Amino acid sequence: MTGIDFERLAMTLTGSSEAMSVPFWMIFPFVGLLLSIALFPLLASSFWEHHYRKVAVGLAIFTAGCYVFILGDLAPLGHALLEYVSFIALIGSLFVVAGGIHITVKGESTPLKNVIFLAIGAVVANLIGTTGASMLLIRPWIRMNKYRITAFHVVFFIFLISNVAGCLTPIGDPPLFIGYLMKIPFFWTLEHLLMPWLVGVSLLLAIFYIVDFRNFSRAPLTVREKETAHETWRFEGLHNFLFLAAILGAVFLDHPRFLREILMVLAAVGSYLTTNRQIHEENHFTFHPIQEVAWLFFGIFVTMVPALQYLQKHAGELGIDSAWQFYWMSGSLSSVLDNAPTYLSFLTSLLGLSGHSVDIPADVAWAVANKAVEIMAISVGSVFFGAMTYIGNGPNLMVKSIADRAGVHTPSFFGYICFYSVPILLPVLAIVGLIWFR
Repeated sequence: MTGIDFERLAMTLTGSSEAMSVPFWMIFPFVGLLLSIALFPLLASSFWEHHYRKVAVGLAIFTAGCYVFILGDLAPLGHALLEYVSFIALIGSLFVVAGGIHITVKGESTPLKNVIFLAIGAVVANLIGTTGASMLLIRPWIRMNKYRITAFHVVFFIFLISNVAGCLTPIGDPPLFIGYLMKIPFFWTLEHLLMPWLVGVSLLLAIFYIVDFRNFSRAPLTVREKETAHETWRFEGLHNFLFLAAILGAVFLDHPRFLREILMVLAAVGSYLTTNRQIHEENHFTFHPIQEVAWLFFGIFVTMVPALQYLQKHAGELGIDSAWQFYWMSGSLSSVLDNAPTYLSFLTSLLGLSGHSVDIPADVAWAVANKAVEIMAISVGSVFFGAMTYIGNGPNLMVKSIADRAGVHTPSFFGYICFYSVPILLPVLAIVGLIWFR
C-alpha cells in the first residue's frame, strides 16, 4: 500500500472541472526515465550509479518547466508533489520500522517451507498492505534462503507479496482503497476477488515450488546442513510492531493536512532510536535503498503527471466496453503507471459509459450491483499487473534495492520483464483473465 493521498487524488481525477489537454509529446520525459532505468544499468552502470539522481531530477525539472512556461498550470505538479511526500513518508517509515524487526527461521529453507512462507505473506499483505508486508518479510526471506538464493526468489517475492497477494481488502493495495473511498463496500473485494486471488496465488506458488525444488536438489547436503545447523526461531525488535500499527493507522487520517505524514515520520524516528544497534547490524540495515527509491520515484511522480492526465482525458476514447478489455487495459497501464489513478480513470470511464458518475454514491452502488464483473476486471488488472515491471508498484523497486544491498543477484529492468514477468507471470494473468473476464 503506497502513501498516496487518496482523497486528494480522487478529487483531482473526478473533479467537476474538465481535465487539461496535455500534448502527447509531454509524455516523452516519462518514457525517457523508464528507458534510463532499464538501459543505463546495463550499458553504463558506472555512470548510472553516480548520476541517476541527476537524470531523474533533470527530467522532472523539464516536465515542471513545461507546466510553468507552456501550460501555465502548477496545480497538477502540486498534487504530484503532495502525493510523492505521502508516498515517501509511508514507504520510508515502513522501511525503517521493518529494519528494526529481526526474524530468523529455524532450519533449512526447503521448497515446502518457502511456499508456506510466501502463502502466509500473501495473507499478511491484505492486513498491512503489500508495502508493509514487503518491508517486513523481505529480509527474513533473503536470510532463510541465503545458502542458495537466486534471482527467482526475489522475483517471486515481488510477484506474490508485493503485488498479487494484496487484492482481498482495500488495505491490501492502493487501487482497492480508492474504490473504498468511492463507496465500494469494504468487504466487496473479499467477496468478489477471493477466487481470482486464490487461483493467481496458487498458480504462482505451484510454479515457484517446481523451480525451487530443482534449486534445492542441486544444493549440496553438506552445505545445507552447515548453513542451517545453528539456526533457531528468533523474533527480535517486537516493540516495532507498535510503530508499524501506528503507521498503518495513520494511513486512514485525512485531516489536518500532513498529520498523517508527521505521525509516520515520528514512528520511524521512534523505531530507529529504540531499536538495539545489533538488530540493525544483523539486518544489514542502511538508508541507501530508501535513498535510491526516493530519488527515482521523485522523477517518476513528476514525469508521470502528463501521462496520467493524457489517460484521464482520453480514457473514454479507447472504445473499452467489456470486462476483458478493462482487465487488459487497466493492467497494461498499471504495469508502468501508478495503479491507483489508473484504476480510478477506468472506473470513471466505466460509469461514464452508462451516464453515471463516481462522484455520486448512488451511481457507484448501481455499478456495484450491475457492473460487478467489470469492476472486478479493473481491480484485478490494476493490482496483479503491478508485478510486471519494477516500477509497477511502490514496493517492487524497494525490494530489489534491499536485495541488491544484501548481495543478492537480481535481474535488470529488461531482464525482469523478458525472463520472468512475460514468460511466467503473464500466462498466469492470462489464465485469470480467461476464467473470469472473457
